[in-house]
This record gives sequence, C-alpha cells and structure tokens, in this order.
Amino acid sequence: MSGYELLAVIVFFLIGYWIVDYFWPKKKAAPPAGERVTVRVSRRFESPPERVFDAWLDPASAGKWLFATPAGEMVRVEIDARVGGAFNFTDRRAGEDVEHTGEYLDIDRPKRLVFHFRVPKFSDEATRIQVDLAPAASGTGSTLLTLVHEGVFAEFAARTEEGWKGILEGLDRTLAGTAGTFPKP
Repeated sequence: MSGYELLAVIVFFLIGYWIVDYFWPKKKAAPPAGERVTVRVSRRFESPPERVFDAWLDPASAGKWLFATPAGEMVRVEIDARVGGAFNFTDRRAGEDVEHTGEYLDIDRPKRLVFHFRVPKFSDEATRIQVDLAPAASGTGSTLLTLVHEGVFAEFAARTEEGWKGILEGLDRTLAGTAGTFPKP
C-alpha cells in the first residue's frame, strides 16, 4: 500500500468516525455527582383522606394540578393506577413539552402512595416519592398529607421543596373546586 492509499484510508476512517459521532444518538449526560438529600413537605387539607388520595390517581383531577404550571398547558395525562403501573404527565411550557414520568411502587388507599419519579428531559435517573395521608388530629373530614421526596440533589433541595408546595397548593385548589386558578405572582 502506497503512502497516498494509507493516507486516504486514514482520512476516510476519520470522516466516517466523525459522521457516526455527529449523527449517532447521544446518551444524556449523567447527572452531576453530588450529595443527595430528602425533602419533606406537609400540608393540611379540608377534605377526607379518601378524596385527597383519589385526586392523585384520577387523570381528570391530577391533570389539573400534578406537575402543572401556571404558564403551561397539560397536554398528556396517563395514569395506570396499580402497583407496577406507570404515569406520564406532559406539560407544554413555552412551546416545549416537559414529561414527568414514573412507576407506582405501593398503593394503599387512602393511606399511602409511593412511586418512582423522573423528568427525562433533565435526567433518566429516578427519585422516590412517598405520600402519606392521615386524618388530621383536629377537625372532622380533614387530612394531613406528608410527602417525602428521596434522592434529591442537595443543590436542588430548596427548589424541589418550593415546587412541591406549589403542587400541593394546586391540589388544594382542585379539592376546593377552584382548579386552574393560579395565584398571582
């Protein structure tokens, strides 16, 4: 093989490698390695535990508040409400669809709901969420909800806590019959 032939083989190899690298689907970057924390949020609802619990698994109800944003439009709500079943909430934000997906790990109506959760746009890594419901100590027909979100990156803990508080505010509005009315910023 002459020097020109060898050079041509090397050039074609490099061009082929570049084309494959350019067009081949890339894996998402791994999330940053960092400390993981647990976020806890509690809220009282003036509805019985059964009603609060059912709002998490009813597509018509959950689509109004779960992962919904004031500026977004919920374009997809799928719930397979069984252990091993999956969910998908897709909120369109500024023309871009953001999926919130997961799998149900435990469903114990009306006491506990546990699921894995991920937002594929940002990471394929799942975190774990547990929602516990109990009759509130005072007041008939009210519920104390405690949400525990495990595996949150420490640098996102405050944002995650505020996000859950906003979501639970939306649940409260839905239970009160004022869903779709977001507070003014």
